[in-house]
Amino acid sequence: MPRPPLLVVGSLAYDDISTAAASETGLLGGSAAHFSLAASLAGALPRIVAVVGDDFREEDLARLAALPADTAGVERRSGATFRWGGRYSADFASRETLFTELGVFADFAPRLPAGWGDTRVLFLANIQPELQAGVLDAAPGAELVALDTMNLWIDTAREALDAVIARVDLLVVNDEEARQLAGLASLVAAGQALRARGPRYCLVKKGEHGVLLVAPEGVFPLPAYPVADQVDPTGAGDSFAGGLMGHLACEGRFDTGAVRRALVTASAAGSFAVEGLGLAGLAGRRPADLAARREALLKLLAPPALGG
Repeated sequence: MPRPPLLVVGSLAYDDISTAAASETGLLGGSAAHFSLAASLAGALPRIVAVVGDDFREEDLARLAALPADTAGVERRSGATFRWGGRYSADFASRETLFTELGVFADFAPRLPAGWGDTRVLFLANIQPELQAGVLDAAPGAELVALDTMNLWIDTAREALDAVIARVDLLVVNDEEARQLAGLASLVAAGQALRARGPRYCLVKKGEHGVLLVAPEGVFPLPAYPVADQVDPTGAGDSFAGGLMGHLACEGRFDTGAVRRALVTASAAGSFAVEGLGLAGLAGRRPADLAARREALLKLLAPPALGG
């Protein structure tokens, strides 16, 4: 059975990551990389739109293609690939950005290859809101559009961000971003307020404490899969999104029941991501591994028998 395509527009990068458990430089990263590994693991065919420099390693492009993913939308330009360096505290409660070198990503202008505009499922990773809006214009066939953002755009491009949020079906934010966007302390109230601005669904991520789905039918919490030995949280959010959107692309339904089922897959994918440095936590995993962790999470959610 052919894999359903899933369009992702985001970044490919090289990361230098340092944690109490491990440290390495030049790791393949970026939102599109983490997302694509998880989405492919969930059974979808990621179509990647990103830009890289002439220093981007051919073996890394081949690695993405082998997931499988379609890399026809990866543009190679003269210059340096986006690079980021970060160091985490021992308890992962804080992260220090050591450097950010945008390189060719600074002038990223997403261009969709011919035929990609009819992809049913689209994920707009964390890029400038104006670019996200341009991708929406170029993909009129999308039936489910999800959007991620960050504090920088909330602070510096609020008008453009509000405009693009109003056009999407699913808004994905973390707890800090939800509070900042909505101006409310309660995450439930914040999610409801953000839904009122246009999206059918608002997902509020709470890290190791799980996620809140705010939907037309109500609010549905889901705990995170418990991970005992966290190594690197860098790609957890994008891997979560990849598992979510990959599941939805495969199921082909976008109602609240489908989104709730997809959240379990997303939690499983995100839990794999934090168990290794960079992409290592997801690399080498098989669909059977994802299915097993998904089932383990479902068992944790089952109500226990009450003793008398």
